[in-house]
Amino acid sequence: MMVSVRGLYFVVTLFLGSFFGSIFMLGPVLPLMLFSPAWYRWITDRIVATWLTLPVALLELVFGVKVVITGDGFVPGERSVIIMNHRTRLDWMFLWCCLLRYSYLRLEKICLKAALKAVPGFGWAMQVASFIFIQRRWEDDRSHMANMLQYFCHIKEPLQLLLFPEGTDLTENTRARSDEFAEKNGLPKYEYVLHPRTTGFTFIVDTLRKGDNLDAVHDITVAYPQNIPQTERHLILGLFPREIHFHVRRYAAASLPAGSAQLQQWCQERWQEKERRLRDFYRADPRLFDEPEARVPPCKSELRVALIKAASLLYWSAFVALSFAGLWLWAPVRVYFLLMVIFFLGQQRVTGGVELMELACHRHWNGGSSLEAKEE
Repeated sequence: MMVSVRGLYFVVTLFLGSFFGSIFMLGPVLPLMLFSPAWYRWITDRIVATWLTLPVALLELVFGVKVVITGDGFVPGERSVIIMNHRTRLDWMFLWCCLLRYSYLRLEKICLKAALKAVPGFGWAMQVASFIFIQRRWEDDRSHMANMLQYFCHIKEPLQLLLFPEGTDLTENTRARSDEFAEKNGLPKYEYVLHPRTTGFTFIVDTLRKGDNLDAVHDITVAYPQNIPQTERHLILGLFPREIHFHVRRYAAASLPAGSAQLQQWCQERWQEKERRLRDFYRADPRLFDEPEARVPPCKSELRVALIKAASLLYWSAFVALSFAGLWLWAPVRVYFLLMVIFFLGQQRVTGGVELMELACHRHWNGGSSLEAKEE
């Protein structure tokens, strides 16, 4: 199959926005990290949120993707853990269509594979946004996850942390591994979801509760009633989803089980519900979740959402054009650009990532105390 012009436009636009945005929008703010990590976090979260509106604008305005949201909805601005089934490798990006309407994109953080932080542009912005990068080896991830979560709690930074307990997207290979796990542990086999890994989820919820930084858990089920774009390759080929359906269940933090074992069981029960919900969804005609609309109204009207999407498309198109013009016309811009590229490439080798530099600055301004010590 040939590369689609539409798909190429989508991917290149997102890449250039993240690449130039990291250098010309986030780069000038980086020194603030040395003096006030909390203010640095406040500002960079809002800068990154402007870019998160760009994929939403492209998907909905340019490519006509329809978004349907049912269930409980969100209480605007609340601090939560978002757990979602991982149907495709792109679910995290599609979720921004939901969060733009029902929440604030500046609150979102994502737990994702550490290898992604090395991707130029996208990975640099994710580092600055303090996304939580994991190796998917619990003995390595536990300490880093604790440091990041306790940092957010200490600076009183509200967040909505997206976690995929399944650990990977649903394919024939991953379903086979999930079935093997189910057989060994006497669990039912699933067709529409994978068995969740509950250790990370329970640790995150416990840590945020102890830090008084959790209002709710949002259990989101995502489904694609028509075509399913499994990977980035499908987007490059122009195979965008025609519709994306999100079903939201909200659970107040006070209603969650207190013990880790009970919380793990609670998570497993949610996945049993997802399997039933998705089975009913894909067998229905037309394919819809059983509730017609979210019970909590969106915090933004559709007119406001449309204006945000239009402004995002215009802004980022102009920003990319001006970035190219600046590089072409002015030598100081080229020098700055080169220095920032060297910084982003070099700092990861030296420090491991911008988010780790931010943690180190926070420790320095708090008398050198380590977050690991606080955990103990």
